[in-house]
Amino acid sequence: MMSLLVLIAGTVFLPFTVSARTVSLETRQAGSTITINLDQKYQTIDGFGCSEAFQRAVQISQLTEEQQQYTFDLLFSTTKGAGLSILRNGIGSSPDMSSDHMVSIQPKNPGGPSSPPHYVWDGSDNKQLWVSQEAIKRGVKTIYANAWSAPGYMKTNNNDANGGTLCGVGGASCSSGDWRQAYADYLVQYIKFYLEANVTITHLGFVNEPDLTTSYASMRFSGSQAADFIKVLGPTLEKANLSSVGINCCDTEGWSSQAGMLSQLSSVDSLISTITAHSYTSSPGSPMNTRRRVWQTEAADLNGQWQGGWYSNGGAGDGMTWANNIYTAVVNANVSGYLYWIGAQTGSTNSKLVRIDGDKVTPSKRLWAFGQWSRFVRPGAIRVGIQGTASGVRMAAFQNIDGSVAVQIINSGGVAASIQIKVSGGDGFNSSIAAAFVTDNSHDISDLTVSLNEETAAASVPGRAMVTVLLKQGSGVPA
Repeated sequence: MMSLLVLIAGTVFLPFTVSARTVSLETRQAGSTITINLDQKYQTIDGFGCSEAFQRAVQISQLTEEQQQYTFDLLFSTTKGAGLSILRNGIGSSPDMSSDHMVSIQPKNPGGPSSPPHYVWDGSDNKQLWVSQEAIKRGVKTIYANAWSAPGYMKTNNNDANGGTLCGVGGASCSSGDWRQAYADYLVQYIKFYLEANVTITHLGFVNEPDLTTSYASMRFSGSQAADFIKVLGPTLEKANLSSVGINCCDTEGWSSQAGMLSQLSSVDSLISTITAHSYTSSPGSPMNTRRRVWQTEAADLNGQWQGGWYSNGGAGDGMTWANNIYTAVVNANVSGYLYWIGAQTGSTNSKLVRIDGDKVTPSKRLWAFGQWSRFVRPGAIRVGIQGTASGVRMAAFQNIDGSVAVQIINSGGVAASIQIKVSGGDGFNSSIAAAFVTDNSHDISDLTVSLNEETAAASVPGRAMVTVLLKQGSGVPA
């Protein structure tokens, strides 16, 4: 058993050194005792992320080189930014790039579902390929390619927008024929184009918000219709030696909608990698009834006027609101991945984490809320147990694949909370290195003084702040 003393506030005495790092010992304060149990394990974490779909990537490309790199560092760097680990790309279905449309790799009907395809690749994919390459440079390994719709000529309404359904799935017959195989081939070719550019797509989604009809790219699917297509898509990926690409389904508009669709997907459960849902009509608050990993793949304050603060009044755009949203999804609903809608774009709303205004790039505290999670809870981490509570404080703990333990602490109260932390279990986990980081109204993942004392951790967590305590065995300072 080991423990950690974290100093965030209060009088400090008697400096001493642990693992070549100077730390300080604080007089023990009474407080709530929390025990981290490494033997109590929950879901595996795949990561946290965002998208640059619908030509938001093009907006980044219009910045100067210096600001482009600054933007990518803010989003994906684990030392300079949020360290996001999942990038969600949009697979185009539109015949051109007018407005903010995502252009298709087969803009024109090849003549029917059985005709030889006429794919067109511009080496850009609405600048998303470039964003993917920059993300990979910064350590991102999970690329989720998600189609909002099939090309219009494959659908019942002959339009990639305004709903319509893929011709050939149950209840959707078309005079042009059954386009299920042609659409599966189309998606596989998209993956191959990325592979030619040395970018590996790890997850594939074939529909977005199938329960919603919009004036932009959209396609309706019921759960049973999605299953009809997955029965074609799965074997097509395998035949193309792409069985390692996970099939995601189905990115419904809300959590409850996706939960209600699960029974219709039971016949293809073995072909699905990840269940995906958004948070617009309902948010993740309890686990879905599935054996598959579950991601919350799109959430945002779409209409709130831009504000970059951490806490003002608990509003939808506050950074602390999003720190808590992620907590609820990860701890209460057992999600393995959590994505905001857009990483960086122009405009005056909170629909993004980073605002572009001319050549000025401004991060919001929403970004740092994501970073407080993503920098320290890395892909492959396992959520572990916590026993004990503290008034107004939410806590979660994770063990990363490198063995380090990240303890996430959110104090929603207006005053500091004194907490004592003990860590038990594991294969003799014995920390010799510790670091702590805080985000609040005046800090962005800022370094804090850390002390180890008699296997007990005592933390005075500032009011309305999020703190991560990172513990590691060995020498050096965890980062």
